Amino acid sequence: MPFSTLKLHPSLLKGVKALGFTRPTPIQTEAIPPALAGRDVLASATTGSGKTAAFLLPILHQLIDKPRGTTRALILTPTRELAAQILDDLSDLAIHTPISAAAIFGGVGMGPQEHAFRSGVDVIVATPGRLLDHFRMPYAKLAGLEHLVLDEADRMLDMGFLPDIRRVLRHIPSRRQTLFFSATMPAPIATLTRELLHDPAIVTLARRAAPAVGITQAVYPVAQELKQALLVALLERGEIQEALVFTRTKHRADRLTMHLVRNKIEAVRIHGNRSQSQRTEALAGFKSGKYRVLVATDIAARGIDVEALGHVVNFDVPLVPDDYIHRVGRTARAELTGEAFTFVSPGEQSDMARIERAIGKSLPRITVPDFDYSAKPKGNLEVSLAERISQIRARKAHERGRAKLNAERRGGGRPGEGGGRGRGPSARPRGSSSGGGRDGAPGGRPRGGRGGPRTRR
Repeated sequence: MPFSTLKLHPSLLKGVKALGFTRPTPIQTEAIPPALAGRDVLASATTGSGKTAAFLLPILHQLIDKPRGTTRALILTPTRELAAQILDDLSDLAIHTPISAAAIFGGVGMGPQEHAFRSGVDVIVATPGRLLDHFRMPYAKLAGLEHLVLDEADRMLDMGFLPDIRRVLRHIPSRRQTLFFSATMPAPIATLTRELLHDPAIVTLARRAAPAVGITQAVYPVAQELKQALLVALLERGEIQEALVFTRTKHRADRLTMHLVRNKIEAVRIHGNRSQSQRTEALAGFKSGKYRVLVATDIAARGIDVEALGHVVNFDVPLVPDDYIHRVGRTARAELTGEAFTFVSPGEQSDMARIERAIGKSLPRITVPDFDYSAKPKGNLEVSLAERISQIRARKAHERGRAKLNAERRGGGRPGEGGGRGRGPSARPRGSSSGGGRDGAPGGRPRGGRGGPRTRR
């Protein structure tokens, strides 16, 4: 069936056509009609199935003829990358409409985001933590909100955002349309849906969590210390042209990227310790072809949408089958094809077996011809405990030295003394967010940075 049968506004159909989409995906076919009718929707479908357009199109349709100047739709999502991606998709779909939108997330300045609230952009796409930062301010009012979307709800639950979501709900009208989209439906998510949704239209297109059709999957057994050499070999032989490579930790992502660069492979990394500008540049560079390899932690598993991405490589086997599904779902999107390779060391065999049970099939094992599986490894991605402690001590000593020097320059003597001018490194400006931790998690929202939300008018 063509998009025209969904009875969307002509301006939206024009945008859809410009993007090259001729017919809706199954999730769009099932979810858009009840959403257009104003019903709550509970939808579960595999990643890469077109869920974003399934909630954006009906909301945009209902907003086109509304007066401007009031924020009427809020989309909650777990990560900065996913918020930015949704904003990009919205901008593409709404290009022939007067609808405006902005993204609200951490790692960038709050000034432009405050302007988005004050000017009343039509749609706000936000991560829960940064949204709550704004809700402490008098300008952040969403009294005119009519539509709420929870996207990747299961991922928000995994990242510990459930308490933040409940706090957000206290700041928005209870009378609204709610669209609830999740790739999986664990028990806590099912409980939350019963609290939020009223007589929802239920759309379930994937009873068993599984990678999208079109993904060719394979397992490469290899010793842990030879994984980086195997990746280089596959890239140099041309068996992998470009790849999104997932590692278990931020540290391993850093070291793997450096190893690839030393081997003259254009590579860049993206994870929670990178600034927002660095993350944005890395993703843009990968999409444009400047970088052949993007090394990422799971923060990017649901926030990266690269057109015609050929390969996803699980450098480390994910501990949870759902993470595997979302990682490999970065390829073969929009009914295209792609390949997903998983490097499995002897110690990761049990994790791989659990993934295979979850997806309901055993994956082929591949041995690379002429690769020396008995070679002596060059370098190590892991850092010893002693080295980590030494690095931490050196950093703390450097911070103390800088604080002391700054205090002496200001004439305050010891840090923190003398008229309150010499702040120590742990002091925070009034009104700033507290906490640390990994990116995306509650209390771990980075501060500062440059730039702001992208706003269309």
